[in-house]
Amino acid sequence: MRFDGQVVFVTGGARGIGNAIVRRFADEGAVVLFTYKSNESAALRLEAELLAQGKRAKAVALDVCSHVQTLAAIDAAAREFGPIDVLINNAGVTEDGFLMFMEEPSWDKVIDTNLKGAYNCCKAVLPSMISKRRGVIINISSISALAGALGQTNYCASKAGLIGLTRALSREVAGKNIRVNAIAPGYIVTDMLEKVPERVRQQFVEKISCGRLGETDEVAKVVIFLASSDASYIYGQTIIVDGGII
Repeated sequence: MRFDGQVVFVTGGARGIGNAIVRRFADEGAVVLFTYKSNESAALRLEAELLAQGKRAKAVALDVCSHVQTLAAIDAAAREFGPIDVLINNAGVTEDGFLMFMEEPSWDKVIDTNLKGAYNCCKAVLPSMISKRRGVIINISSISALAGALGQTNYCASKAGLIGLTRALSREVAGKNIRVNAIAPGYIVTDMLEKVPERVRQQFVEKISCGRLGETDEVAKVVIFLASSDASYIYGQTIIVDGGII
């Protein structure tokens, strides 16, 4: 197993893409800590399921917007399981609306969760990664960061910010054997996408070259690759997983 004994920290791991990522790392032998904010029942179900299978996983209640909470959560994880080897910044929210009508709280909520949350987590894990001269950080962005999306200026800005963070941070820490990369998923079957009306989802499908929506596990497999030694010469890149939209 590629991650046997490694400690992996996944934000927003209870559902959707995060859930698939947690399962994949657990299958590969990792100790997986995954965060949740409001989906406690889903998080505890996933934790119980993995533990029953003899895998190592722990659900962690965390608001990644809080710098203090994030530092405390990652410090507690390190004391219990050891320093974080792999960080997956996946936590994300949407608060859609046209910019001219968007209230400041809607802007702040998305930026704080999707972008500042990644900053908080990176800030927390970097000291130990630099000390041991080894680590992997993967930021889950979106094709919306590259193509734009109607009514999602806050979301697109946050996800584009993740790509900029990825490139800049990679330049800062690549020499210390820390790989920082991003993944930009396209239209993936998740709870978030299920909120979209069927006719709109069909319009999405029409834009996709392969003619279908993506599955969460198809993103998780790319995460596993990027986090593994198979991707040892990949630094500061954004991998698009979109079925052929971009």
